Amino acid sequence: MKDVVNIENFQKIQNDIAKATGVAIIATDYRGKPITKHSLCTEFCNIIRSDENLKELCEKCDSRGGLEAARTGKPYIYRCHKGLVDFAIPIIIEDQYLGSLMSGQILTDNRESLELEDIIQCNNSDEHDEILIKAYEKLNIIPLKKIKDIANMMFHIANYIVEEGKFRIVQGEIIKNNSKIVKYDEDNIKLTKELNKLKLKDIESYTSENFIFEVLNTVASLSIIEGAHRTHGIICELSKMLRYTLEKTSKMVYLEEELRYISSYLNLYKIRFGERLNFSIDIDSIYNNVKVPVMSIYLFIDNIILYVLKRNHGKLHIKISVEQKENWIIILIKYNCIGINKNELLDINKKDILIDVKRRLDKFHISDYDIEINSNSYKDTEIIIKLLGDRL
Repeated sequence: MKDVVNIENFQKIQNDIAKATGVAIIATDYRGKPITKHSLCTEFCNIIRSDENLKELCEKCDSRGGLEAARTGKPYIYRCHKGLVDFAIPIIIEDQYLGSLMSGQILTDNRESLELEDIIQCNNSDEHDEILIKAYEKLNIIPLKKIKDIANMMFHIANYIVEEGKFRIVQGEIIKNNSKIVKYDEDNIKLTKELNKLKLKDIESYTSENFIFEVLNTVASLSIIEGAHRTHGIICELSKMLRYTLEKTSKMVYLEEELRYISSYLNLYKIRFGERLNFSIDIDSIYNNVKVPVMSIYLFIDNIILYVLKRNHGKLHIKISVEQKENWIIILIKYNCIGINKNELLDINKKDILIDVKRRLDKFHISDYDIEINSNSYKDTEIIIKLLGDRL
């Protein structure tokens, strides 16, 4: 489990979600052994687990809940031996069960709880334990529907953990192939090509780790502010982005697909930055099927967001449009920075990003192209990407 999950980063996400939702969370490996610290463990459960006999029953509940979630491949909600509502989220990579996110330590309406399975039948005799009764009265009571919403949200986060694990596996393949190049000079050409292929795959499946964590923190915050009404939309946008990066690996894509990905990316940042970010994408349907290398336009947008919004405090308006002049398809990215000085603008338009994009175009054997960056003033900038018109 620790080979494919960044435990330190996941602990931060786990803590944020626990605070936002009011449910306790812990991650376990396939043997049921904890790999994170408990987030928001309740006083009631701490008292119960301090008794060795009752602690054993708690661990049996966790183990059976995790196995049932692994068997079904989806969240499993149940009642523990003390009648509290718990749920398990399976973590699976390439059909291999690695562990679970165990959550709960909450109550729900008595009528709603009847539809949940008692995972272990046990006689309870705590009626005369005043300390335990007071701790029980402090437990959060959450409607069953909201519990299901929380479980589904965590299931999406578990899917992200799967993607992060795949990313780490790709990195491992790159390191392995690098070692082979050093060891076997006679296979140098073949291994270099394979390494380049893996590096390209690495870039294409990459969405900034900081960006992912920022989005997940936004999800946690919105669940408090808005009762999770907008959370579904954020998860959907993020799912579209992850699906695009995985399915379009090492491919030429339609311009419509690339711009749809960029729209999802900007919509997520719009939620975070509000009025500091505005954008528009104007493309006639006749240009939808223009072929471009995957992520080639996104790299420019990501660079602009990085320097204008994340490293500075300016306002940003981005407009993306497409037109045809003579034999050229022209993709125009125009942006206006308010509150950014000239030196900061030079950082945004540095040549490194041009080199990265040109490398991608060359990788797909696209030779008839031109890229220009023009600044009419220190506020207004145009990025012009020209592709030969036969790409329609």
